[in-house]
Amino acid sequence: MSRLYSSSSFFVISILALALLVSGCKVGQHYQRPTTQMPEQFRGRSQSDTTSVALIPWRQFFRDTELQNLIGTALTNNFDLQVALKRIEENQAYVRQTRYALLPAVNAQIAASTVTPSRNSLNGLSLENFIGTRHLEDFSTNLSLSWEIDIWGRIRRQNEATLAQFLQTEEAAKAVRTNLVASVATGYFNVLLLDAQLDVAKRNVALGDSIVRLIRFQKKSGDVTELAVQQAEAQRQAADLLRSQLEQALVIEQNGIRHLLGDWPGAIARSSRLTTYPVADTLLTGVPAQLLANRPDVRMSELGLVAANARAGVAEASLYPALTITGSGGLNSFRAVNWFALPTSLFYNLAAGLVQPVFQRRQLQTQLEVSQIQRESALIQFRQSLTTAVTDVSNALVRNEKLQEQERIATKRAQTVQGAITNAKLLFKSGMATYLEVITAQSNALQAELTLADIKRQRLGAMVDVYRSLGGGWR
Repeated sequence: MSRLYSSSSFFVISILALALLVSGCKVGQHYQRPTTQMPEQFRGRSQSDTTSVALIPWRQFFRDTELQNLIGTALTNNFDLQVALKRIEENQAYVRQTRYALLPAVNAQIAASTVTPSRNSLNGLSLENFIGTRHLEDFSTNLSLSWEIDIWGRIRRQNEATLAQFLQTEEAAKAVRTNLVASVATGYFNVLLLDAQLDVAKRNVALGDSIVRLIRFQKKSGDVTELAVQQAEAQRQAADLLRSQLEQALVIEQNGIRHLLGDWPGAIARSSRLTTYPVADTLLTGVPAQLLANRPDVRMSELGLVAANARAGVAEASLYPALTITGSGGLNSFRAVNWFALPTSLFYNLAAGLVQPVFQRRQLQTQLEVSQIQRESALIQFRQSLTTAVTDVSNALVRNEKLQEQERIATKRAQTVQGAITNAKLLFKSGMATYLEVITAQSNALQAELTLADIKRQRLGAMVDVYRSLGGGWR
């Protein structure tokens, strides 16, 4: 018996030594970030500009308390973000599972069986002749073990892919946060724009009333015809129609923000005015290489490449032999009274084997080729995401800069046409201008004020777009 145990122990030790010796092997490429020819700075920016507003938390970037409250509510209640967080929890469960992937699988079993073969069967005759009964019972309690030794790193590569997929869900949640912060801020500024344009429309309705009264008075004096009154009325009605359209858009825009907040339709609180809301003239952008760390979508794309690289390693490892150790041990007896009698009821067995794929209709080789193609595709998508990110930032920067110039021009234009209305009314009263010039001046003033308000909103939107495109908002 001692020789049996010692030989078994030697067998176990030999198998474990072999497993430890070869488990250091790991096929497949270790992931290395591919070299990318990124520009040293964004277009029109100094190379020494290494600080980025993307590092500023959104509560510090947006100073408006009411906007902060809206964003905070959205980050708590938004449905898309809640789904993204659930995906993180889902993938966390898979990551926890990978901690045990390299351990053996152990199963416990308790079984009892009874067999009474036919008298005319070979088993029945054998039992009756050798044991003296045709009734046979079997009682067993055992633990079984199955352990695949990860010689070529297949399991470890699979764990790498699982971890990369989990990290992708985290980056996806960051991307949702970034876009959500930008969407709420943009919606808030759209509401301020509609407030400002609605004020302009209401002022123009009141101005139209005064012009209609003025032209009616001129008609009574015989200086103009009914046509002048009708055209003045049409201009006032156009302003009134615009007022109604803006009120409709204002309600819909507020409902959209409430939807982002995960709430029912309704109004949002705001005390800020578009004309007084501060806009940053200069935004620090850092350098393009920082997008690799700041932009969640770029990080997602790179993690997709990490996962694809790991899956290629899994496919390659599947071409090599798999070493599996199996064993079982426990108590076994054909009589219940002797079931737990030690050591006579004790049994165990241990085996190890190498399985080498030989002919599987080229399935494994095809899987390897496909995984390598998918890795190359993931690399292309990673480079595409970098190009897209740099382009997004560059476009946001040029909008931010050019809109400053457009705002200066639009402000001067609005001042000019406002003066033209006053002059046109005075000249019309003195008979030195026609009613058409008065109506044209009013129309120009209306459009100039609406355009100025829209450009101010675009500047705020460009500021948000620079922040978002640099990867700000998820901190």
